[in-house]
Amino acid sequence: MPATTKQDYYELLGVSRKASPKEIRQAYRKLARKYHPDLNPGDKSAEERFKQIQEAYEVLSDHKKRQMYDQFGFYAEGYSGGRGPGAGPQPAGVHFDFGGFDFGGAGGTSFRDLFSQFFRGSGEQPRPSQPQRGADLEYEIEITFWEAIRGAVKKITFLRTDTCGDCRGSGALGTQQLCTACGGSGQSSQTVRGLRFNVTCNRCSGAGRLRTICRSCGGEGVVRRTETLDIRIPAGVQTGSRVRVPGRGNAGPLGGPRGDLYIITRVQPHPYFVRRGDDIYTSVPIKVTEASLGAKIEVPTIDGRAVLRIPPGTNSGQTFRLRGKGAPSASKPGHRGDQFVEVQVVVPRPVDERVRQLLRDLGQLDPDDPRHDLFARASV
Repeated sequence: MPATTKQDYYELLGVSRKASPKEIRQAYRKLARKYHPDLNPGDKSAEERFKQIQEAYEVLSDHKKRQMYDQFGFYAEGYSGGRGPGAGPQPAGVHFDFGGFDFGGAGGTSFRDLFSQFFRGSGEQPRPSQPQRGADLEYEIEITFWEAIRGAVKKITFLRTDTCGDCRGSGALGTQQLCTACGGSGQSSQTVRGLRFNVTCNRCSGAGRLRTICRSCGGEGVVRRTETLDIRIPAGVQTGSRVRVPGRGNAGPLGGPRGDLYIITRVQPHPYFVRRGDDIYTSVPIKVTEASLGAKIEVPTIDGRAVLRIPPGTNSGQTFRLRGKGAPSASKPGHRGDQFVEVQVVVPRPVDERVRQLLRDLGQLDPDDPRHDLFARASV
């Protein structure tokens, strides 16, 4: 098989040859978002890069295809032997290397040219001949803390593909005639030196029918357009949450069904409430007398004010739980987290002699030294 100058699939995705399926999937998603044609309108290099990334992921994400690629350096449907660039040692008993040979056949067809047609799947991607599902889209949206807690309706504008109005998604204009070269099968048979091969029909490019390509969509059946939608953000979403909008992704080639749209939320921080999962964390100041004698104080929650009981002898930094006062859960309807309140004891300032005297009196009434065993515990 002739050498190819295609870039290594692992290098395209930026992963090692020992990368796990999860690492390959993460690398693909990152690069696909970066080079997606919808995010790089008019950039031919980005579009070509996106096609290469898709081709690499299609092979490396499939165990059998990846195994063949690792062994022979390429993937082709139905191929069971041979050598490719970057392949490992030749398996015992396999001698399927036609490099350096050119068995001329009738009509000037060479064995090498025929193999090039036979394995065209490992080169450029052929245009689909059957309707296919459209690709899913992702859209990141920034929302406020309160919009995440209570839910919201947001208006977004994004670019996606839609069914071509001129050809109604078929990719062709007028009546499509049966291809006489292949009889509608999309495959043609060629024989070289007694060996018969089925290759893609050159006349209809595998579609099985002769058609007049639609100029509006270039035969793909889809065109790019901008769409504006009102998206409902459910209560309880967090940063990184994915909201699925069915059927609002890209239209499928040749009239295929649409993909889905995924809204990825990014929540702005709040100056007082800190959210971790479905729980909310806050900090409130209390006076020395409240910490010493105990008290009932009001604290802010996402529902308004709530009463918190401070027991006598509370230390600064102690945390209390308000059950069911946390954020609503987006994944568990009807469930709410808790609110954790950390108290910070505020020491009074000795602004005048009267306050100083009261503090001295307090020190005499409570002579216990809180550091009396500190050095004993710190010694070796």
